Amino acid sequence: QIENIVDLWSGSLKTNILTELKNWEVNLIQHHKLQMRQEKEKHATQMKQLQNEMENLKELLHTYEISISRKDEVIINLTRALEKQKEKVVLMKTFTLWWIQHVKAKQEEYAIRMADKHFQTALMKKVWAAWRSVSEERWRDKVARACQLRAEDVCVQLTNDYEAKIAELTAALELTRAEILRLHTERDQYEDTMKKAFMRGVCALNLEAMTMFQSK
Repeated sequence: QIENIVDLWSGSLKTNILTELKNWEVNLIQHHKLQMRQEKEKHATQMKQLQNEMENLKELLHTYEISISRKDEVIINLTRALEKQKEKVVLMKTFTLWWIQHVKAKQEEYAIRMADKHFQTALMKKVWAAWRSVSEERWRDKVARACQLRAEDVCVQLTNDYEAKIAELTAALELTRAEILRLHTERDQYEDTMKKAFMRGVCALNLEAMTMFQSK
């Protein structure tokens, strides 16, 4: 019985193990297929991206080719322009040398003219200074004499004016002194009158007081 039980148990275990292994195999195959499909999709996506990049790179290459051809044309044009510029520079250099010599000749001629002009101006200034000094001396003498005559006239006129004013002020002073003397006289008379009136008043009071005392 134990042997039969062990055989039965081992058979069941074998069956279960085989079933489980088969399930693992099926799952593994499905998982592998899924991974293969995912890898294929990823590969297809990457291939599509690479194709797009290839197209873009082709377009970029075409653009670069066009740009390079244009750059070649620009380089050729610049080379021609540089050649022309060199020719212009040579011509300008020749013209500049000629112009410098021409300007130097004109400068020398102008310097000679300016020196002559400066000499003539200095000579004229000296003559003008001499004539002006003589004229100023004469003019100063004339002005001094005219000023002296005018000052004498002004002094005489001021003297007459001051003498008339002094006489007028002297007369006013005499009138003022007479008025002051009159006022002093009137004041003395007024003081004498007041003293006499005061004395009369005092005498009258004394007489009335003596009368009153005598009657009492």
